[in-house]
Amino acid sequence: MPISRRTRTAVKTRPRGTVLAGLVLGTLVMSGCGPAQADNSLTWYINPDAGGQAAIAQKCSDESGGRYRIETSLLPNDAASQREQLARRLAAGDASLDIMSLDPPFVPELAEPGFLAPVPEDVAEATTENVVEGAIAGATWKDELVTVPFWANTQILWYRKSVAEAAGLDMSGPVTWEQIMEAARAQDKTLGVQGAQAESMTVWVNALIESAGGSIIVDPEATADTVELGLDTEAGIAAAEVISTIGKDGLGGPGLPTQAENESLIGFQGDVGSFMVNWPFVYPATVAAVEAGTLDQAVLDDIGWGIYPRMSADQEAAPPLGGINLGVGAQSDNPELAYEAIQCIVSVENQSEYFVTNGNPPANTEAYEDPRIEESFPMAATIRDSLQVAAPRPQTPFYNEVSTGIQQRWAPPAAVDPDSTPQSSSDFITSVLRGEQLL
Repeated sequence: MPISRRTRTAVKTRPRGTVLAGLVLGTLVMSGCGPAQADNSLTWYINPDAGGQAAIAQKCSDESGGRYRIETSLLPNDAASQREQLARRLAAGDASLDIMSLDPPFVPELAEPGFLAPVPEDVAEATTENVVEGAIAGATWKDELVTVPFWANTQILWYRKSVAEAAGLDMSGPVTWEQIMEAARAQDKTLGVQGAQAESMTVWVNALIESAGGSIIVDPEATADTVELGLDTEAGIAAAEVISTIGKDGLGGPGLPTQAENESLIGFQGDVGSFMVNWPFVYPATVAAVEAGTLDQAVLDDIGWGIYPRMSADQEAAPPLGGINLGVGAQSDNPELAYEAIQCIVSVENQSEYFVTNGNPPANTEAYEDPRIEESFPMAATIRDSLQVAAPRPQTPFYNEVSTGIQQRWAPPAAVDPDSTPQSSSDFITSVLRGEQLL
């Protein structure tokens, strides 16, 4: 099975009891709290969507010829609450967690203490063939596939063709952050970036550092007491310079400190829009606005797309990675059936259908050959190419501490100082991991 060139071996975990102390508290009464199951019944804990996962569950159940029946159970809306619920139930030995939809950043935290059932070798081989590199990296922990990629997501560079043309930029090839910042500045336009104190800030910081050749987590063999971070490095300083400049020069607009993905899109669609880094939902949302009569067709016609901006002209960008992987609980009563069902769920046909109906891009490159995809998402090839070079967020069991620390010290953008923020945030996160400070 191929492993992405961007796969990092992350830091070693603290003793299991230390890592999970906050999660296990209050879970003793939850053991066995899942729904009662028949011998061939599987429960799939899904993240909220437009009904696509439930439809796939029904389809695979029917196609199994009675071998298994998949029932879906809805997780909370936000990723942090999903992580907390699943981690607590896994720690309590809940046997109902047959299949789980997992955000890639939370995979190491669940894999390290043995909460995930091993992926059989034949399943790993079958479910990673033709899968994009970024998705494999996000499903891997310590060089082993521990979850199965289902759908993958990435941010791409969206731009107003009129602004790029006025700036003299050739958008048929890669562009740099410096180029798009200068184009926005020269035309008194704003850049669509996410400056809020939220997970989107970690996404941005990580992408900038990875694109500059660095990594937020440096030492793959470190423990929480000896962890080494890559924030106070040349790559981290370069990332801080981009964020600081956009914030202090007003290039992100007045709403930047509270701006997440949706707010970025609204600004990009307006008269001052220029360039924006954002997820693929941008296109169907814009089409829907045009169809509803709240946005002019001319705006949609003026939108182009390309790969995430580079930090330097001679170094390939490392766009953000998102999506969902499927994991099987270690205490599941039916791990073999669960992995059989997963192979059906992640089939090329189902990934294509899920993209067309729910807007979530496939992890498998073959799925992009479905002609319906290009009709609905004309930038599908760019999404696929971006996923091949996308880098996951820090692969570490301590992701919650790392991400929250970044959010607290790198927001708002105007307060970021390249001379101090990389070091101060590194010191803060390190002290949190060592138990010397609280988030």
